[in-house]
Amino acid sequence: MIKRTFCTEETIEFAESIGKLLRAGDVIAYKGGLGAGKTTFTRGLAVGLGLEDCVTSPTFALVNEYHGRINLYHFDMYRISNTDELEFTGFYDYPLEDSVFAIEWSENIEKALPSGTIYISIERIDDEIREITIKGDERFADIGN
Repeated sequence: MIKRTFCTEETIEFAESIGKLLRAGDVIAYKGGLGAGKTTFTRGLAVGLGLEDCVTSPTFALVNEYHGRINLYHFDMYRISNTDELEFTGFYDYPLEDSVFAIEWSENIEKALPSGTIYISIERIDDEIREITIKGDERFADIGN
């Protein structure tokens, strides 16, 4: 499914509708360049999951944790160049079975992503407009249409 959003608030609202449908064990694999809106989208996912934390970019921390009914682990794999390096990050120690993972720069660890991963590509059209493509799970097919 492809959705265009025309402002930050609309991107967050769309992501919130996705977040409401997420289940423990879901992995979101983002693709998109710098400034595409991956962290903004994650803010909406957190709202949809019922989390009240202020979501920030995990660029320097590698992972930010948000705890609630379903925990959200927001990873940034920008500095990880291959799956061998992933072992040293503690990535495999996080409890996916009762959480949702949102992974920025997922293409750097593509071989480590589980089957059933939900792929979200965000393309920045201009300062406000984003084109968001979701693949890998049919439960989101009719959202935003």
